[in-house]
Amino acid sequence: MTGNDGRDRTRAATRLVHGGTLRSQFGETSEALFLTQGFIYDTMEAAEARFKGDAPGFIYSRFSNPTVAMFEERMALLEGAEAARATASGMAAVTASILGQLKAGDHAIGAKALFGSCRYVLEDLLPRFGVETTLVDGEDLDQWRAAMRPNTKTLFLESPTNPTLSLVDIAAVAEIAHAGGATLVVDNVFATPLLQSPLALGADCVVYSVTKHVDGQGRCLGGVILASKAFIDTHVHNLLRQTGPAMSPFNAWVMLKGLETLTLRVRAQTAGAEVIADFLAAQRGIKRVIYPFRPDHPQYALARRQMSGGGTLVAFELADKQAAFRMANALRIIGISNNLGDSKSLITHPATTTHQRLAPEARAELGISEGMLRLSVGLEDVEDLTDDLGGALAGLDGGKISDLASR
Repeated sequence: MTGNDGRDRTRAATRLVHGGTLRSQFGETSEALFLTQGFIYDTMEAAEARFKGDAPGFIYSRFSNPTVAMFEERMALLEGAEAARATASGMAAVTASILGQLKAGDHAIGAKALFGSCRYVLEDLLPRFGVETTLVDGEDLDQWRAAMRPNTKTLFLESPTNPTLSLVDIAAVAEIAHAGGATLVVDNVFATPLLQSPLALGADCVVYSVTKHVDGQGRCLGGVILASKAFIDTHVHNLLRQTGPAMSPFNAWVMLKGLETLTLRVRAQTAGAEVIADFLAAQRGIKRVIYPFRPDHPQYALARRQMSGGGTLVAFELADKQAAFRMANALRIIGISNNLGDSKSLITHPATTTHQRLAPEARAELGISEGMLRLSVGLEDVEDLTDDLGGALAGLDGGKISDLASR
């Protein structure tokens, strides 16, 4: 359905099933999978016109592909963005969205609380090419303001953060960026496009690892960059075209299938995460539970203001690394993995996996303790998950892990 202004008026769940569909002459129900590297032109003149941009059409799957284009259009409709570009992985999306805006002599600002690879891009990669970077406490708006310089071009953050689930006031940071003539890029992977809309809050660009909730079933890698057409055309399009971190058509097709059930999965996983957060908070041996929609979260009011749900991730702390390892090793249903957003519940120890490259002092500053575990809640029966967690915790309270594992 479209309004008088020509805009799509359907709701998210409908867009995720039908948005951006291109049908071939065969009228297929499911989106077609175009496994092709190149395309045939009717004439040399047609090829010339396509390469010059005077005629529409596909040229080479490193540049664009019909299946990938469907995925991009569907993601843009979901996010409320004018344009989207898919990439081979989430980190390819992050890197391109930042690097495409910068040149030697520029300055970028990032929140300290970031996924380890994102910090690498800011701390290690950009300075090698003459771009200065400053890391700030993302929660402290004064630090964002103080870090701004005349040559600051872009600000980067994730919210909720990985793995401590702290929040950044996206609207406030967007105002700071724009006041200084800079842009704001937001990694929205933990919230998903269903629970938070950074573009509506003032961000200029949103990036996702669609490996996570969009696929959400442990199959394929992928990333996507979403922004205005001007942002994509100016900062992203040519960089991706020339450097080649293209999403494969097969992965795009898998992502399209994943999008059809995204609302159902995220809704169920978020409901499960809420139950599990409350369950863990009531257990002996748990020092702290972190979940954005629990009233004891230090930024509960902000979470309620900029998110429509608490998300699918729960962080919690035990006494130390030994206790965290013993508990995770005793789990029977929940798997140990550094991935997240999967239909299978997964648990990881950030200090030794996703954030292991950070110095102990840096982890301590971010609140990533040796006893912290990050739980990605899947689609299993929530009572089975609480039973699994409860049994593993019981082993820390005098039971034997071997006894628990054999039950």
